[in-house]
Amino acid sequence: MIAPRHFGWAVADRVATITLDRPERKNPLTFESYAELTETFGKLTATSDVRAVVLTGAGGNFSSGGDVHEIIGPLVRMKDDGRFDDLLAFTRLTGALVKAMRACPQPIIAAVDGVCAGAGAIMAMASDLRLGTARSRVAFLFVRVGLSGADMGACAILPRIIGHGRASELLFTGRFMPGDEAERWGFYNRLAEPESLAADAHALAAELARGPTLAHAVTKRMLHEEWSMPLDQAIDAEAVAQARCMQTEDFARAYRAFAARATPVFEGD
Repeated sequence: MIAPRHFGWAVADRVATITLDRPERKNPLTFESYAELTETFGKLTATSDVRAVVLTGAGGNFSSGGDVHEIIGPLVRMKDDGRFDDLLAFTRLTGALVKAMRACPQPIIAAVDGVCAGAGAIMAMASDLRLGTARSRVAFLFVRVGLSGADMGACAILPRIIGHGRASELLFTGRFMPGDEAERWGFYNRLAEPESLAADAHALAAELARGPTLAHAVTKRMLHEEWSMPLDQAIDAEAVAQARCMQTEDFARAYRAFAARATPVFEGD
């Protein structure tokens, strides 16, 4: 049973919804929420009743990133005290969240409205699919606080989503990217109306949850692992992965349904 304390959690139709829930501050992250989010995505690896995840924010915003007073202030004090090891422990903590999201076998859909900045933009980036709104604003703000764009895997992941040149612009300038541009650049898979965003994201997640669970997990893992593979190695790796998928009952189940002119009901085995 997953019962987090630092964000909302609900499960319906085999879809888990994680809601960043500090709307009065535009849902910033704290040391505690970083750690608990990482722990939660880790637990999902062994959670069979959840087959897809929606990640969203409360109150019309996704997340403003790291809390200025609860994270940025303490980090400056660590810097003033010469505590490099503590600074490194924090950056490794934040990176662990992205690692956990990418290792989580369930597809993650980010439903983004309003402000999506800093670590919030990173969480959206680390998701598998992103639905946004025209009024949303995405920014990788690190340069604005004197830091590099090399944060939580941004220099590795963002160029693969929107291209090297566009990623470079966002990471060097820290500017906000409006929703229509984010869709045009490929950061969002599509836009939704603010009032239908939650329903649209859940509908997409429920559709994925009805699919072949193991096959989706394999697709996600191979999309991640093949970033660093030469093409021939990737083709060989996919041959093994696909042959293993052919050993599942869902594969046989789909064939029997096709032969019977019926819709397959996947059970995840």
